[in-house]
Amino acid sequence: MHALDDAQPIVPRPASTVVLLRDGNEGPEVYMLRRHDDSGAFGGAYVFPGGKLDRADCEGESLCRVGSLPDRLHAALGEPDLDAATAAGLFYAACRETFEEARVLLARGAGAEAGERAWAMLREGFGFAEVLAAHDLELMADALVPWSRWITPRVPSAMARNKRFDTRFFVAAVPEGQVAGFDDHEAVAGDWLNPREALRRYRDGSIVMGPPQIMSLVQLAQHRSAAEVIESARSRGPVLIEPEPFELEGCRVVAYPGDERHPLRERVMAGPTRLIQRGNRFEPLEGIDALLECVGC
Repeated sequence: MHALDDAQPIVPRPASTVVLLRDGNEGPEVYMLRRHDDSGAFGGAYVFPGGKLDRADCEGESLCRVGSLPDRLHAALGEPDLDAATAAGLFYAACRETFEEARVLLARGAGAEAGERAWAMLREGFGFAEVLAAHDLELMADALVPWSRWITPRVPSAMARNKRFDTRFFVAAVPEGQVAGFDDHEAVAGDWLNPREALRRYRDGSIVMGPPQIMSLVQLAQHRSAAEVIESARSRGPVLIEPEPFELEGCRVVAYPGDERHPLRERVMAGPTRLIQRGNRFEPLEGIDALLECVGC
């Protein structure tokens, strides 16, 4: 039996991630957090704000402040097999995690002052729902645009520490007056990065990233502005990416739609159709420079 088929399957956990965008001098910039080295998954890696879906995210108290009708959010997500409350909960979780990890409050009328007051309450131990209620805030779930859905391979990589996620990626512009930060707990640093610059740092070994972040940066690098990224996501709808792992010369390789080793032969994203893991690095078979060439670096 193939080595990757020996392990018992792990059920993926529903999760949400937000690709926060702003415009920089050389095109769109994305906010990335450096996870604590001792994090349960992807320790030390640069990631987008996000986390797993909580049951409370899908319940009435949360959904009454999500800022849009659950049926409308369900339609935007494009997953007919999912119920409307869970779909809306994924939007709510995206807003919650963005605030808890990156200090950006995706709520209507929440400027810098309101964001600081809300952050102070969160640090005092109040839950996100309590913070919203105390300030009578309504989330801007309709400002989040579904972009992609990544499902961790059945046998996850060592970076994931045997955890699987079914993660919905949303794109959103950082609200005017909001200043991104980090919680100094799960995340120990945060940076606004041009996608090409982030990939160059990855090449040089100054940051660590997993395949979803690497390939997402390749997609972002195809656009000239934050608005263009968001409009592209809105017009095409989210793409489903289920990486297909296999072994090649003793190394783990993940194939993406469009690759001959993937069951789906139609491409859904730009860049290489497979990445090979060498140590804690993922790169095209030809080497990291091939990844940079496809974004014009």
